Amino acid sequence: MKKVFILDTNILLSDPNSIFKFEENDVVIPISVIEEIDNFKRDQSERGRNAREVSRILDRFREKGSLSSGVTLGLDEKTSGLLFVYIGQEVEPLPGLLDNKTDNQILAVALALQTKFRNSRKVILITKDSNLRIKADAFGICSEDFSADKVDVSHLYTGIRKLQLPKKSMEEFTRKGLFTPDMRELHPNEFVILEEENLASHVEYGIFQQDTQQIKSLTFRTEEVWGIFPRNLEQTFALWALLDDRIKLVTLSGGAGTGKTLLAIAAGLLKTTDEDLYQKLLVARPIFALGKDIGFLPGDLEEKLNPWMQPIFDSLDFLMGGGMPLRQKRISKTYQELIHQGLLAVEPITYIRGRSLPNSFFVVDEAQNLTPHEVKTILTRAGEGTKVVLTGDPHQIDNLYIDSTNNGLTYVIERFKDSGIAAHVTLKRGERSELATLAAELL
Repeated sequence: MKKVFILDTNILLSDPNSIFKFEENDVVIPISVIEEIDNFKRDQSERGRNAREVSRILDRFREKGSLSSGVTLGLDEKTSGLLFVYIGQEVEPLPGLLDNKTDNQILAVALALQTKFRNSRKVILITKDSNLRIKADAFGICSEDFSADKVDVSHLYTGIRKLQLPKKSMEEFTRKGLFTPDMRELHPNEFVILEEENLASHVEYGIFQQDTQQIKSLTFRTEEVWGIFPRNLEQTFALWALLDDRIKLVTLSGGAGTGKTLLAIAAGLLKTTDEDLYQKLLVARPIFALGKDIGFLPGDLEEKLNPWMQPIFDSLDFLMGGGMPLRQKRISKTYQELIHQGLLAVEPITYIRGRSLPNSFFVVDEAQNLTPHEVKTILTRAGEGTKVVLTGDPHQIDNLYIDSTNNGLTYVIERFKDSGIAAHVTLKRGERSELATLAAELL
């Protein structure tokens, strides 16, 4: 049985191509949603760009026929679903709700279509608005969140796996540095902790290679990376991935103080300034305030951006020696000198659209505040020879329009886990300070 999906405004603003993700079922866009999209089209934000894209898509469909009568979403008219812009026939006001509110108008459309297709079609309202889903339930309307871009965070890929091997296999791995596993669930560049059966103290570390389908023994770096050493096994794996030139995309997820940003910037400085492998280290982050926005910031562009970019400058200051004891300070240039020489750039993610970034070590901090569409825009900026690192905490979302299940970071982790040029590590142990670790656990 074909279904009828009614799309809320927030679905289209989060992903304009969501129209095409309902297979052979029919898609209905209420006319009130078109009106609401029209209010966003002049915005210079991501929502404004998506609103304009929705308008362009619908305008192209208009050339195929009348949207109010329905046009095919695909090439095959027999198997394809239809797209409708519903202008309000057979819609009656809902009791107890204001008629001029868009959400209530969408509900009225859903109820009218549910009455029309009572015995032949299932009508489902698709919205990211939990309050609208609650009201839909009160009126007996089936409603769901948009699931095409969702990831189950409780089963999110961690990038690390434990395996137990018999004594003979462990001895062979220790001798040859290679092991061919029987299991097929291992992902490319997945880090493996190998333990000997009945002897937990015998542990080896490896990484699964896609080309040979073998686990290869890891050789960890013993030298410092810009004054820092990994403090736990997860950080060791993360640093290995950051320094492996074969891996072009690294995602690091974890709570506050686990060292995600610091490790990424340290690896970028090493590869850019010491090894000259990349022309520039570019560090970017989305701009979201913690708490109430203090409003207008005085000064030129650089002065306005400094408060937002300060977390990055804090990490740079620490790596340059500002956060270390005097005896451990590096004799090096300041990060201001690196910026003036064009080796380092720190900027908001806002200015990435439309650029091409060849031969760069590109770190995107707080990537959990980006939408899947924004992350796609960022990754498609990567030119030849560029390495991209996304860091963030999926449980610490400041963006009102996404959550832990559909943000850009979890989206990339899940989509790239089977790619041979990508690696992921979930960092769980806090290393910032004893107080920060305890606060993360207790609060």
